[in-house]
Amino acid sequence: MEKDVLKKPKKGKIFIISGPSGAGKSTLIEDALKYLPNFERSVSVTTRPKRKNEEQNKKYCFLNEDEFKKMIKSDELLEYADYCGFFYGTPKKNVESILKKGKNLILEIEVKGAVQIKEKIKNSYMIFITTTSFTELENRLKKRNTEQTEDIKNRMKTAAIELEYQKYYDCIIVNNNYNEALLNLIYILKTQGENKDGL
Repeated sequence: MEKDVLKKPKKGKIFIISGPSGAGKSTLIEDALKYLPNFERSVSVTTRPKRKNEEQNKKYCFLNEDEFKKMIKSDELLEYADYCGFFYGTPKKNVESILKKGKNLILEIEVKGAVQIKEKIKNSYMIFITTTSFTELENRLKKRNTEQTEDIKNRMKTAAIELEYQKYYDCIIVNNNYNEALLNLIYILKTQGENKDGL
């Protein structure tokens, strides 16, 4: 029964949102959810250190590397990937629980994990969020003051690779004007959320 839910969700639909660090994905998702009662956000697991003001089990469940590898070995993850030196993954249990409630599910994950899920669940809808330039991304990363200089360099290198994956996504939102990007995201999620049989 659990495998059937993962392969072909009967009720809720999966929405995958990706994009480079600094593009504003998390804030856009958080604000969009205020207007989308039939949507929930999945909690990912990660080995990344917890930042200031982050709460355990809100957006991420923070694990050590051994705990993460146990989840891989036990086949508890729908997808996982190494991103900027840390592991990130999506627990199957969270996905099944939300879809069974008939809710649409938002997964904020990196591009390689996104492709993994799309291969497994064909009617997933993929949204890529980006900015107008590399300079803008770098400025935003510096402004949020959550990474060291070396971390920012690594994230910018990763961003160059991520941008090459845009072609696999169903929709691209450029977060140049925040309010406009938010309205676009809400519109896409709402309209595609009503189309659960396919794109």
